Amino acid sequence: MSDEVPIEDAKLVKAAVAGDRDAYGELVERYQDRLFNTLLRVLGSRDDAKDVAQDAFVQAFVKLETFRGAARFYTWLYRIAMNLALSHRRRRRPVLSIEAVKEGVGDEPVDQNRGPEARMMDGERAAVVQAALAGLGEEHRQILVLREMEDCSYETIAEILQLPIGTVRSRLFRARLVLKEELKSLLVDE
Repeated sequence: MSDEVPIEDAKLVKAAVAGDRDAYGELVERYQDRLFNTLLRVLGSRDDAKDVAQDAFVQAFVKLETFRGAARFYTWLYRIAMNLALSHRRRRRPVLSIEAVKEGVGDEPVDQNRGPEARMMDGERAAVVQAALAGLGEEHRQILVLREMEDCSYETIAEILQLPIGTVRSRLFRARLVLKEELKSLLVDE
C-alpha cells in the first residue's frame, strides 16, 4: 500500500468541488468496495457496513470542500467512516456468536482447487477469527483491521486515527494480545 497522495484523486476531488458529479462518482467507484469490506470487518454486519459506507460517502461529498489533500482521499474518507461506525456501534450492541458473524459476513472466499475438508477448515477458522474480532473493543478491532487486513503502515494508521506512532505500536501490541486471548476462549468453548 503506497502512502503517496494519488494525483488522480486530487484531480477528481477538485473536479467534484467544481460541480462535476461524475468525478465524485469515480471516487465512489474507486473506494466503495474497499471501504465496505473494512467496515464489514469492523462492524460485523453486511447491512450495517452498507449503511455506514453509504453515509460516509454522503458525508464526504457534503464536506468535500474541506478536503485539503494533506492526506490521501481514502484516509480522509476512512476517518469519516470510522467516526460514523463508532456512532453506529454505540447505538447498537453487536451479536457475538460465531453463527451471527457467519450470517453477517457470509462465507469467506476459498481456493476452489482444494478439497472440501480444507475448505471447511478454512471457513471454520475464518468464522472463529471474525467472532474473535467482534468480541474485541472498538480500539483494538479498529487498529487490527487497519494493520492486518488493510495492510496500512504505522504512519498511515497514525494519520487515520490521529495518534502518535508510538501509541499505534503499543495499541497494536495490546490488540494482538487481546485477540490471542479471545481466540483461546472461543476455541476452548467449542
